[in-house]
Amino acid sequence: MTIVLIAAFLYLLATALLVRALTADRSPPPRLWLLPAVAAALLHGGYHLLVAMRTEGGPDMHFFAALSLVGLGMSVLTALVGARGRMAALGVVVFPMAAILLLTYHGYGHEPSKLLGWRLATHAWLALLAYATLSIAALLAIMLWLQERALRQRDFRPWLRALPPLSDLETLLFRTIAVGFSLLTLTLLTGVLFVDDLLAQKLVHKTVLSVLSWIVFGTLLIGRRRYGWRGSKAVHWTLSAMALLLLAFFGSRFVIELVLGSN
Repeated sequence: MTIVLIAAFLYLLATALLVRALTADRSPPPRLWLLPAVAAALLHGGYHLLVAMRTEGGPDMHFFAALSLVGLGMSVLTALVGARGRMAALGVVVFPMAAILLLTYHGYGHEPSKLLGWRLATHAWLALLAYATLSIAALLAIMLWLQERALRQRDFRPWLRALPPLSDLETLLFRTIAVGFSLLTLTLLTGVLFVDDLLAQKLVHKTVLSVLSWIVFGTLLIGRRRYGWRGSKAVHWTLSAMALLLLAFFGSRFVIELVLGSN
């Protein structure tokens, strides 16, 4: 519990430092937030490792554990991107989310997981990386929409100056989508190769929704390359694809594990 509380406190401290920097109208914001953010992520990951060592079976990959791991992935990606450029503002959303997901996971408790073997474990970790990366893309899409809306309304606030220029933010969005799309492609391929029976493992709905999300993301990338899609169209396609992906993984897990009480 001590590790969890310290990690949550450090996440919130990093958030507070970011908010202070953004409201002080500094561009880019000072990197004082980076140290507590990195420390929080290390403790977050260490907690999952500690649970894996003390729990029978493989690493805990159940519903709230998976949510917490996605939060960890998002916080790590935010620290990496924010340390290199002007996208530290992502942390204002990501770091509190990671803290809440970690606290929720600890409060719910830990459950023994089945031994997956290296093939299914590879598939599971690729899936978590894909969800974390594309979740960052969804946040970037929302920020892009907010920035466009503020510029249209000539509502120039301090937080707007903490973001990169509109064209740079849009470029970062599509680069993030491209990386996430590649990870999602590998996830689907390893699922086809390594999963023996979709019906027996209750993966049909998850697979169908994941493939639909993959098609939407792929169409968006093609539309960007061939037709120059951007702005609100890019935002709508990104959020639609992410909604399908959330339903695929966490929607199906919620129903199977928490509603039906099955693993």
